[in-house]
Amino acid sequence: MTLGPGAVATPDGRAGAACHDLGQWVARRPGTPLVALIGNPNTGKTLLFNRLTGQNARVGNYPGVTVERRIGRGTLPGVGAVDILDVPGSYSLSARSAEEQVAIRSVLGWGTQAPDAVVLVVDANQLLRNLYLALQVRELGLPCVVAVNMIDEVHGAPPDMERLSALLCAPCVAVSARTRQGLDALSQAIEQALDHRPAAPPRIAYPAAVEADIQALQPLVHAAWQVEGHRARALALWALTSLDDEDELADIPPELRQAVADRHAAGRDLDQEIIGARYAFLDQQVGGLAGAPPRRTLTERLDAVLLHPVWGFAVFLGLMLVVFQALFSGADPFIGLIEGLVEAVAGLALAVLPGGLLTDLLVEGVIGGVGNVIVFLPQILLLFLFIGVLEDSGYMARAAYLMDRIMKAIGLHGRAFVPMLSGYACAVPAVMATRTMERQRDRLLTMMVVPLMSCSARLPVYTLVIAALFPPTRLFGALPLQGLMMTAMYLFSTAIALIAAAVLGRTVLKGRRVPLILELPPIRLPSPQSVLRLMWSRSKLFLTEAGTVILACTIALWALLSFPKLPEPGPQATEPEVAAWQAASLEHSMAGRLGKAIEPAIAPLGFDWKIGVGLIGAFAAREVFVSTMGLVYGVGEEVDEESTPLRERMRAEVRPDGSPRYTPLVGLSLMAFIALAAQCMSTLAAVKRETGGYRWPAFLFVYMTSLAWVVSLAIYQGGRLLGF
Repeated sequence: MTLGPGAVATPDGRAGAACHDLGQWVARRPGTPLVALIGNPNTGKTLLFNRLTGQNARVGNYPGVTVERRIGRGTLPGVGAVDILDVPGSYSLSARSAEEQVAIRSVLGWGTQAPDAVVLVVDANQLLRNLYLALQVRELGLPCVVAVNMIDEVHGAPPDMERLSALLCAPCVAVSARTRQGLDALSQAIEQALDHRPAAPPRIAYPAAVEADIQALQPLVHAAWQVEGHRARALALWALTSLDDEDELADIPPELRQAVADRHAAGRDLDQEIIGARYAFLDQQVGGLAGAPPRRTLTERLDAVLLHPVWGFAVFLGLMLVVFQALFSGADPFIGLIEGLVEAVAGLALAVLPGGLLTDLLVEGVIGGVGNVIVFLPQILLLFLFIGVLEDSGYMARAAYLMDRIMKAIGLHGRAFVPMLSGYACAVPAVMATRTMERQRDRLLTMMVVPLMSCSARLPVYTLVIAALFPPTRLFGALPLQGLMMTAMYLFSTAIALIAAAVLGRTVLKGRRVPLILELPPIRLPSPQSVLRLMWSRSKLFLTEAGTVILACTIALWALLSFPKLPEPGPQATEPEVAAWQAASLEHSMAGRLGKAIEPAIAPLGFDWKIGVGLIGAFAAREVFVSTMGLVYGVGEEVDEESTPLRERMRAEVRPDGSPRYTPLVGLSLMAFIALAAQCMSTLAAVKRETGGYRWPAFLFVYMTSLAWVVSLAIYQGGRLLGF
């Protein structure tokens, strides 16, 4: 139901006369109107966006930040085409980071098109908490409609739409995005908002000191953003609650920042004064809008287990075990299928095309490069399948709450745990999964440590080194040495990742730890459409953007390993002669020369130029280390971690003095280096894509490689001092 002309919120909740301008027609701005959807997280805003746009969205980033900007095209009967913007969920318009500023930037049009109307999406079951954001938007004096969503889930009497409309001086419509209830009425209300001037916002009784602050800051706000009236007043309040010594906000005029700092320096708690006044207003007005509170719901009964300090962790660990195992084993058949298809295409190309440089480039560079890209796709799809199900069902917020108790010790909060856990499978989707975190600082810190988790690509290297250099004996007659070594490598990488997070969070990415604020949504069945859409959008972004960078790097690496070429052996050459030619060609190649060049830097770690070539080859993907080492030792390309000839050649390799080249100590040093070095261009490309530049990928490469060198040096030289 909508307000008629002349309605307004009064202290007792009845309609008054201050909303006199609601209903006055105004000329619509030329062009396609823009409608912004804004609301708290977990209010069903994105599902409502999909209903209004028919799931016809385009995805990009907001200017200057790595938060997704989704705009879809919808149709209103009396208006025609409209663009609808899905603003990321926010609990308020107050902001202390660039990412949190997205909400107010969206509704005011800072750096982008300003919306012609705003749809405020609130949860019918959580009116008081949701109306705080609605009150802030109304204070800006913007044309808006309040969509009271999830009306079908209300247990007891539904909210009174007429009284709520009078309270906010804005049309309020009861809807259910899930069942499509009320969508026609919402469309009509949006049309009215586009064609009519909004009512004056409700006036809140702020303390006298706050009113004096508003009067003092309004001229500064007007000078900064050329606004006046309700909007200047609201932005003065925004500045008082957003600016402080530790905020990350840019483009704030120094005069305005100093004026707010002077008021903080006086020892006043501006947050308490302003936020307290708003909640006092809501507490007074919201009472009676809905019926009596319902009896204990299914969600509350489930939360008694899911949030329990003991049973909650047990459920969480069980679910994570399922996810972890699925990422390891569930993707294997599809990865094998993709690898088989790539090999078949490469074989077909070799059979059809004449031999030569261009064929080598196509088969080894382009087709091989594409294979290196798309082989990650099954894991990405599985990861975002689980993320979509866990988020849409409401469980992800509960998992973040549980893990916050542990993660806060290293400067992060609970949302960082899921990307770090998925890093055991592959760092590429794990880096992409950091988008579930709100603050840029937290996302960056998580991205900087996720590649330290031992991904599945490291497994072939661990298997090769352990099988070649550590005997299949048992410690104390019961514990298998090789199995213990494998377990130790995973524990080692996890410990280093946690330590790195603690150090980086107090140095390079130092910042105030913001408490985790969560709105626990009701437990509900996930929407298959939302989950599938998430999987599709993430995989498409990966293939189209990160894939191009990875492909280019793969072709460059192929060139390094292929040129300059030595004369090929004749058709009568024996298999050992061909293998020897392959090894000599690799030593003569640019990659071989690079291996020789870096040998002085890696020799203190126990490595020679041949291992150096393997490390260069492993930059394409860590598992490439195995096939590269096969080329180095003349075994040929078709080797894997189970290749007996390669293991035997590694065991038989000797130094000039006759001592073994590979010892268990060298193996430990090598595994530590592989575990810690940034040898994955796919991960670097993903970080570049998420951060929007080369600064953070470069930092990641330098710090991880330096850390790997120092740790390997300590292992090898320390072991030698101890007599190993």
